[in-house]
Amino acid sequence: MSAMATIQDVARSAGVSTATVSRVLSAPELVAEATRQKVITAVTALGYAPNQAAKMLRTLRTEKILVTVPDISNPFFSQVIRGVEQAAQAAGYSVLLGDTRHEAEREDRYGEMLRRKEADGLIFLGHRLPESLADMVRTMGPRAPIVNGCEFSPGLGVSSAHIDNERAAAEAMEHLYGLGHRRIGVITGPLASPISRDRLTGVHTAARASGHGASLRVETGDFSIESGLARTLALLGEAPKLTALFCFSDEMAMGALEALRERGLRCPQDVSVVGFDDIRFARHLDPPLTTIGQPMDRIGHEAVRLLLDILAGRAEALEQVTLPHSLVVRASTARSA
Repeated sequence: MSAMATIQDVARSAGVSTATVSRVLSAPELVAEATRQKVITAVTALGYAPNQAAKMLRTLRTEKILVTVPDISNPFFSQVIRGVEQAAQAAGYSVLLGDTRHEAEREDRYGEMLRRKEADGLIFLGHRLPESLADMVRTMGPRAPIVNGCEFSPGLGVSSAHIDNERAAAEAMEHLYGLGHRRIGVITGPLASPISRDRLTGVHTAARASGHGASLRVETGDFSIESGLARTLALLGEAPKLTALFCFSDEMAMGALEALRERGLRCPQDVSVVGFDDIRFARHLDPPLTTIGQPMDRIGHEAVRLLLDILAGRAEALEQVTLPHSLVVRASTARSA
């Protein structure tokens, strides 16, 4: 019986009108506490569930948020998604997840889902605004229900939550220079990505300030373990000998550690290694990884908050939220020999 309960059943059980039941479920703050409790008790006892399809038609809301991620296998993104899920669930929203695999065509297909109103808003964790949504952003401006997480670029035209990647990378380099390292190799992410370009700017700023920019060696990776391995082997083949490596992701740092082992080099005795992100595996590596800590959960939470503000009509201008990062020093870095 409980599975078939109707709003009329709830109203009779609580001794109120169906309109009152509806108000309790949609705007409880408008109903007196005693009445609200009677309705909630009846709803619970009868197992009543509102017809979500009908509710969607009435409100023109799906109560779903679409989140797209460039690489679902990357543990950094999984932690951001966890933050998104927590904040969305707390606000009564479900999360639809799409893995775009860095492909513009996939990004556009997910963008079309928002245009077809299959979700109320989009949080994209890559660096490209889907082309299918460009007109929406131009037309609606800050009212467009689209938010970026992780990658900040003013040219996107949407609100975002991120860290100061330039400053964070500079701090990683300053840490190595402070330990006496002068011959440092850097493995970037794809330079099409604003975060890679910002981090590289921070690297060069710190190198110039130290007076050792000429000895810097830079290779381009793709944030993966495999590219960290390959690019580190390339750097180790160059002269003069490197004493430190800064990788733009912890996964690439994992590849770098593997490359050092292949070459019979010890970390940190021969080569110090710094990563970026502080994914949950970083502290369990051998040696535990020095890295830049990103507040991954908070990035997810803030992205949802920004989107909910837009959906509620509270966003009158774009909002760029810069969250704090941290230099997490562990055993993979030591003074230069």
